[in-house]
Amino acid sequence: MLGTAASSAATIPTTAQTANSIRRAFQTTTFDSLSSSRHPILCARFHFLSLRFFSNVSTKAMSHSQTLHASNYHPQSSAPGNKQALISLSDKKELTLLGNGLQELGYTIVSTGGTASALENAGVSVTKVEQLTCFPEMLDGRVKTVHPNIHGGILARRDQKHHMEALNEHGIGTFDVVVVNLYPFYDKVTSTGGIAFDDGIENIDIGGPAMVRAAAKNHKDVLVVVDSQDYPALLEFLKGSQDDQQFRRKLAWKAFEHVASYDSAVSEWLWKQTGGDKFPPKLTVPLSLKSSLRYGENPHQKAAFYVDKSLSEVNAGGIATAIQHHGKEMSYNNYLDADAAWNCVSEFRNPTCVIVKHTNPCGVASGDDILEAYRLAVKADPVSAFGGIVAFNIEVDDALAKEIREFRSPTDGETRMFYEIVVAPKYTEKGLEILCGKSKTLRILEAKKNEKGKLSLRQVGGGWLAQDSDDLTPQDIQFNVVSEKKPQDNELRDAEFAWLCVKHVKSNAIVIAKDNRMLGMGSGQPNRLESLRIALRKAGDEVKGAALASDAFFPFGSYYLEKFCAPYCF
Repeated sequence: MLGTAASSAATIPTTAQTANSIRRAFQTTTFDSLSSSRHPILCARFHFLSLRFFSNVSTKAMSHSQTLHASNYHPQSSAPGNKQALISLSDKKELTLLGNGLQELGYTIVSTGGTASALENAGVSVTKVEQLTCFPEMLDGRVKTVHPNIHGGILARRDQKHHMEALNEHGIGTFDVVVVNLYPFYDKVTSTGGIAFDDGIENIDIGGPAMVRAAAKNHKDVLVVVDSQDYPALLEFLKGSQDDQQFRRKLAWKAFEHVASYDSAVSEWLWKQTGGDKFPPKLTVPLSLKSSLRYGENPHQKAAFYVDKSLSEVNAGGIATAIQHHGKEMSYNNYLDADAAWNCVSEFRNPTCVIVKHTNPCGVASGDDILEAYRLAVKADPVSAFGGIVAFNIEVDDALAKEIREFRSPTDGETRMFYEIVVAPKYTEKGLEILCGKSKTLRILEAKKNEKGKLSLRQVGGGWLAQDSDDLTPQDIQFNVVSEKKPQDNELRDAEFAWLCVKHVKSNAIVIAKDNRMLGMGSGQPNRLESLRIALRKAGDEVKGAALASDAFFPFGSYYLEKFCAPYCF
């Protein structure tokens, strides 16, 4: 029958109209009646008949078709008032809400594979994408939507006459809404036990990003959604009569950001599979906004806090992923101080308390009795400790919580110690309850220890410095004795303790320690001798027999040590 129609050019008004009629016949009738195994044969037959048809059409008819205007013919899917939405989701959260909402608004829903099945199970009418492409999914699902009948309907600009003419000529309908999210590559490659290389490759989405990018580029005409949290806002927008380009642009931005983060994860993973250097030629760090902050380092600075979503940071610990159980919202400086305290206390193997003020540890003590360690940490510099951050590397139970709540400052024996933040790896239920009763504003954080081997980044004007994280502890190195006097075991332990403390003090840094506790420290002085003077003054009479650690070369060390330490040691 089709062959007979094609043999008589005189009975056909235009080639474009007939091509569209043939296409619709296959899409709406013949195609649906055939099994999926015959789809390729059907499509091949369609193209053969089309070629045969066009070869028999007169030159006059062809000329007429070339001058056909878009206004003369509208395929059903492009007709005014006939709206189409394309949905293809890996994460099908809230899919029923979306499908029913769009259907109630009069949208024809086109969908793929599992998404189509889920919609049908929810009672939503669906047109499968194969009915538009006249081609089945192939290559184990690698090719589904990469087709002119899909991307033409997404990318066509409605205000460009020749775009609409091209759609009408080829019988392609437009899409007004595109809702797509991508294969769960991030979750797959970070799953427990890892993933085989071939499995990782198969979880790289191709068609999804192409549709998202196409819709985002053409956001003036196509609404693109990649996040289920935006479904209610989308439906409300579609119910309204006013078009808001800012809303469209925001969705488009989110779509491009979604794809960029996805590509960043793929790039990071593939670079590791190459066995390449730790510092790749190009580096992308995906950041996700966790919270807006009241202000930055100073009150006049605006600020926000972002979480690093790099694959290397998944389950790798740190303050960024800490759970806040209680207290005021964290500030910019709170994050800096909490990070410094947590990084320091996490380095110690024995039960330890660290107190930090302005990112410098002002008190550190270790011991089997964590209550005594806490008291000694405060004693090192009670003035600085007041209003600081206190961190522990063991669970905070009710006894320790009571001590934190009730302990009086050694300066007067009366004033209860006040802290901005308490950080620990975990809390007992009773311990947490007691701490929450200390102050409504006390921030209580539960954090996981930082994993070793991270990449450390620091910003400078116009660039970033990258280095290995400083993971060395005394157990990782060999201490060499270069003096005539050989240290006793307890003296060597004091030196190791001081060395670990000074690592976390800002340069120029000096730490004096004895019996697993910091006696005094000097930090941040451009002159190392001034840091020494400060540390000695804080250590006081206890300095005799203590160990001293410097974070770098000490010029004329023997001379100055003898000169400055004489009042305390000799």
